[in-house]
Amino acid sequence: MNQSIQDLSLYKTPKGFRGKSKYVVQLWWITYALFFKPSPQILYGWRRFLLRSFGAKIGKGVIIRPSAQITYPWKVSIGDHSWIGDEVVLYSLGEIEIGSNTVISQRSYICTGSHDYKSESFDIYSQKITIGKKCWLATDVYVAPSVTIGDFTVVGARSSVFSDLPHNKVCIGSPAKPIKDRILISEY
Repeated sequence: MNQSIQDLSLYKTPKGFRGKSKYVVQLWWITYALFFKPSPQILYGWRRFLLRSFGAKIGKGVIIRPSAQITYPWKVSIGDHSWIGDEVVLYSLGEIEIGSNTVISQRSYICTGSHDYKSESFDIYSQKITIGKKCWLATDVYVAPSVTIGDFTVVGARSSVFSDLPHNKVCIGSPAKPIKDRILISEY
């Protein structure tokens, strides 16, 4: 057995990794627990205000459900009229950029950070995730660090996204792959 693999006593969080002081981080978690999470569902403006107060860039008309979890709001940008569903996790160890008119459906997990499993000290890292405008991530979609999802793309329920997805596609699977173009149906 190799004793030099994953010795957690050697782990250290890199200086400045969180992007704010440990006091601001704790203040956010207290604010989240006392004011964000228990807020009535209809108070979207209140939750937008709280996130903006901690440095998030939140566009107009954004709908964020009270059960959504945002790790570090100062690393999150959400465009106008986007929706963040119930129990969505924005694990924002790194930056998360979500375009306008995009839907992130319930229980999806947007994960910007992980650990280097080859490192003896189990080093942590973060990489930006970009989700384009007018996208829809259906229920329970996982998005891995460093992924870019192109504008107008749909990712099917329970898909796992480990690499970039192109614009204007419908993608499904684990790993998610494009299966067809997203076609707009005109009104009659």
